[in-house]
Amino acid sequence: MSSYTIGQLSRLSGTGVETIRYYEREGLISEPPRRASGYRQYPEDTLSRLRFIRHAKALGFSLKDIKELLELRVAPGTTCADIRKRAEAKIADVRVKLEMLRQIEQALVKLTTTCRGRGPISDCPILDALEEQDPT
Repeated sequence: MSSYTIGQLSRLSGTGVETIRYYEREGLISEPPRRASGYRQYPEDTLSRLRFIRHAKALGFSLKDIKELLELRVAPGTTCADIRKRAEAKIADVRVKLEMLRQIEQALVKLTTTCRGRGPISDCPILDALEEQDPT
């Protein structure tokens, strides 16, 4: 079984060294044994775990969510249905965020249509609207 230094693990996983140390402190990965020289020696499964974390983050899962997923992965009695529920909840979160982004887009489009793009900054309708309590 292979083992890695933190630098090797960083390169192979695409995760920064400080991030790896942070994940250790947060309990997302186990603190590895150290060589006699004091260097951390990470087991091979840490690379898989870091890749799991990276992929889950890319899908929008928070570190708290990821920690729960990792715990569920080894919890007796956990089923695919349990994990599916988590993924479906993430889909719902994404849909809410998309709607919020659509509303932001509409508000920005509305603001930019009021601006001719010329004239003094003191007459900028975008800046004026941003000073209002409700710019939409």
